[in-house]
Amino acid sequence: MCGGVLTGLSGVISSPGYPQEYSNNADCSWAIHVSNTSVVTLVFLDFQLENNEGCNFDFVALFDGPTVTHRHLGKYCGADKPPNIVTTSNHLLVIFKSDFNIGGRGFKAYYYSAECQQVLSAVSGNFSSPHFPNIYPNNINCHWSITLAAGYRIKLYFPVMDLEDRNSLSDKCDYDSVAVYDGDSQTDTLLGRWCGREQPPFLVSKGNKLLVVLSTDRNVAHRGFTASYLGVVPVNVSCTRSEFTILIPQQSLPQLDRESIYLGDPTCAAQLTATSYKILAQFVNCGTAGQQYRNITVLVNKLYIDFSDGKQQNVQEYRVQCDALRKIASVSIISAEERRLEEQTQQTDSNSNDNVGGPEAVPHDLSDIVFISICVLAVILMVIAIVWLVLL
Repeated sequence: MCGGVLTGLSGVISSPGYPQEYSNNADCSWAIHVSNTSVVTLVFLDFQLENNEGCNFDFVALFDGPTVTHRHLGKYCGADKPPNIVTTSNHLLVIFKSDFNIGGRGFKAYYYSAECQQVLSAVSGNFSSPHFPNIYPNNINCHWSITLAAGYRIKLYFPVMDLEDRNSLSDKCDYDSVAVYDGDSQTDTLLGRWCGREQPPFLVSKGNKLLVVLSTDRNVAHRGFTASYLGVVPVNVSCTRSEFTILIPQQSLPQLDRESIYLGDPTCAAQLTATSYKILAQFVNCGTAGQQYRNITVLVNKLYIDFSDGKQQNVQEYRVQCDALRKIASVSIISAEERRLEEQTQQTDSNSNDNVGGPEAVPHDLSDIVFISICVLAVILMVIAIVWLVLL
């Protein structure tokens, strides 16, 4: 298709015949118009046009508005992909022209509006598919980019996932899908792609960036998804046979007081060193407790980092543990979903313990039954002996 008016939350445009060579003497224009409160982002996935200095033969030209009289954003040719383009208004005009000879593979690009893109930089947050819990639009390609301070990692989970099911022939998410990339680009490592009502596992990035992409086709739509993420603070934990040492770089938590970081309870708050928040805690203090894990006793506590700002409570919990015998320590963040599951498990265990020994409990001590059985057997043997003596 050579040009048109595009008004969706997102969409794809490409040169005529892509990925085959485009035709000569092409003159195409795409007028992208999104809602009044949005801007437009254009991302080129592939780009190969005839190359020449000044881009006077075959080129793509971009304008920050509905006509060529608006601000010129750039003119591109050759094989180098143009940079990502973001407008200042809710209009973008894309023009593609070719001359009478020498062509190329052409280009493919997608656009999305602010309703279909979000850059998240808070230490924790939530987001969802457009219009959730109502059905999401067809033919969209939406991006959520999570970028935190250097040193952080990101833990992501999806409480709700309700998309179109897998392709029954290929058993792949060929129609609608959510993909997560370990970075800020779709060229970064793919952590997974899901559809239907599949429940993704908890995902943890290797660095401080994650990209979530929702892609839908032209038919069949469901409710979509909800997602929550936590910024994992770079916490270093070590232990001896008697104490924990916890270090957190100050630059990771520049806005916090030391009292906002504590082990077990607020009386075990961090101390400030030249570069770090530091907690040095004996195992007998701060609520550290022993737990049996795979026949090994480990010492366990919780580290709290309080990001609350007076308007909203936001306290992160980290499980810290130490195998004191081997002097091996570890730390892991506990998400709200994991906390809920942990509380459910504790409640189930509590209910089970309450039922033990009750009126309907199954007896585990069989000594009375064994004693009665022995008595009955003795009586039977005595009767047999008496009968035998009488017969003699």
